[in-house]
Amino acid sequence: MRAPKRINLALQGGGAHGAFTWGVLDRLLEDERLEIAAISGTSAGALNAAALKAGWIEGGAKGARDNLDWLWGQVMGLSDTRVADWFAALAPPSDVFNAMLEMSAAYLAIDANTRATSPYSSPIVMENPLSRIVEQFQYDKVCAHDGPALFIGATNVRDGKIKIFQGDDICTLSILASACLPTLFRAVEIDGEAYWDGGYTGNPALFPLYEPEFPDDVVVVNINPLVRASLPRTAQQIANRINEISFNSSLLRELRAVRFVQRLLEQGQVQPGTMKRVLVHMISDDPLMNDLGVATKTIATPVVVSRLKAAGRAAADQFLTDHFDHIGEHCTVDLEKMFS
Repeated sequence: MRAPKRINLALQGGGAHGAFTWGVLDRLLEDERLEIAAISGTSAGALNAAALKAGWIEGGAKGARDNLDWLWGQVMGLSDTRVADWFAALAPPSDVFNAMLEMSAAYLAIDANTRATSPYSSPIVMENPLSRIVEQFQYDKVCAHDGPALFIGATNVRDGKIKIFQGDDICTLSILASACLPTLFRAVEIDGEAYWDGGYTGNPALFPLYEPEFPDDVVVVNINPLVRASLPRTAQQIANRINEISFNSSLLRELRAVRFVQRLLEQGQVQPGTMKRVLVHMISDDPLMNDLGVATKTIATPVVVSRLKAAGRAAADQFLTDHFDHIGEHCTVDLEKMFS
């Protein structure tokens, strides 16, 4: 039997849309031809990454899949994630459901509050609802030296630089820092420094995956659409597109740098082995994400979460069908075309 192909994973943040990544990981973990060497995750990607790592240490690929099921069951408030499939089957199309959610009392209240007030304007500190979930992670397993290497990104508020947490530095606070939206929550304080969501400076950070001991292949799970065909017109649509552009900007900068290095290697301007030859792959579903918006990121409804998981599994399955043989050989993302 051939040795499995080793890959790195780069998991984007995007609120409840991280359920798409859940589906991608669920499908990749089924494939015994793959070995996950390292994971870089931000915000929702950080939660997915930590759940995968802890589950893997507990029980291999099945343990990782089970732990991801537990995570998203907690996010939805369901003890059995299969219940979400019933909701999804009965609900209207995703774009209609998103429009309905944008008009819901719960979302309108959240939207109005974040536009008018600061998390610091009230003496009562609003707790991130993810706290009760993240506190349950088994950090002896999340921080274990075995299994995939794990990197969690957050944004230092004062100097605007990315902070990468790894090893024993990964804890409840660092994961919450990675998922701290500044319009909703106060900055997370760690060792005297204040942190916001890592998406502003690395969504996700790719550079931790460039170490020599890691494979060349980086599979980016993208949940913030790079392209939207329609022009945003409503206040919600404009705010959502601003969020998507800002949360993709750091990733695009790193991909542009990857292409620059690739070009130097191709032209013989640097010797092979002098710089890392990164092979970029991407799993995404922009058409589905175009039907969704900031409301479905903010409120984790069983309908959307179930559809996102199914879409993630389908996208990962298609990636494996189309590109498994290309892993270790060449990029499956045309970076030259992306930046032309």
